[in-house]
Amino acid sequence: MAPVIPPPSSSNGHRPAAISAVGLRKSYGDKLVLDGIDLRIPEGTIFALLGPNGAGKTTTVEILCTLINADAGQAQVGGHDVAESPEGVRRQIGVTGQFAAVDGLLTAEENLLLMADLHHLPRREARLRAADLLDRFELTEAAHKNVATFSGGMRRKLDLAMTLVGSPSIIFLDEPTTGLDPRSRRVMWDLIRDLVGQGVTIFLTTQYLDEADVLADRIAVLDHGKLVAEGTPDELKRRIPGGHVRLQFAHETQLTAAAAQFGVATRDDESLTLQIPSDGSIANLRAVLDVLDSTHLQAESLTVHTPDLDDVFLTLTGTPDAQKESAR
Repeated sequence: MAPVIPPPSSSNGHRPAAISAVGLRKSYGDKLVLDGIDLRIPEGTIFALLGPNGAGKTTTVEILCTLINADAGQAQVGGHDVAESPEGVRRQIGVTGQFAAVDGLLTAEENLLLMADLHHLPRREARLRAADLLDRFELTEAAHKNVATFSGGMRRKLDLAMTLVGSPSIIFLDEPTTGLDPRSRRVMWDLIRDLVGQGVTIFLTTQYLDEADVLADRIAVLDHGKLVAEGTPDELKRRIPGGHVRLQFAHETQLTAAAAQFGVATRDDESLTLQIPSDGSIANLRAVLDVLDSTHLQAESLTVHTPDLDDVFLTLTGTPDAQKESAR
């Protein structure tokens, strides 16, 4: 019997689910690509799926977008079952691939009108919609220029604008800022935030971990077809060992006295520093400061070091299961 997804609920302060999945599995021949993954993505949030190449990210997106069928499990997108109501799903979603799907021989406006025609919008509504999107994405001045002359950032903005012609409530963004310069990346981030502010749900895949850190409300890490971790960026970073408070002292006598107070600390006589394991929480930092205060020890400087998403990614992917389990 297929697993049953509980209906979306807004109780207990939770938003209704825009995307739900239970037990998704997919194999190609004898290669298991997805090994029973579960997802619940609330409406109006940004969800980032991270993982190394070959982890199953693209397969997950293709199943949720109704491009391929899962071998087992069940998924709902926008309130529609992906297997039983694929047309209903397609009416709710927009998809922006890794490479801009724009026609370089057409102008920006013509690209948008072509997309409007595919959505069967009346001509007047199509022109109004195109003009609105050109203005929203700051492409009005380039509206009548061939897209072949556009920069990479302009092409990506137009690609996203084309996705919005059908007013989707859920957008799948596959590495949306690949190849963009830092300024264009930040412009794209602002556009994504604006969409979420209007209630759109974003499913994001990216190889830029700082992008996931900045944008995502929740992140899932996929490795060898399994979800090995899920949580907010801060929650994931707190799971990874290596965080510490670093104290620097002016004299070796103070360093020695402090080392005696923190038995698990790592001492560096050359730099006169003491490295104390920390989970990065305020309570932990307060405890360190309380010890210094109660013993009248004066540190020259204090810095807090916490693992970043790079550390999370490297710890949780491509490593033995036992090591992943210890990081949970």
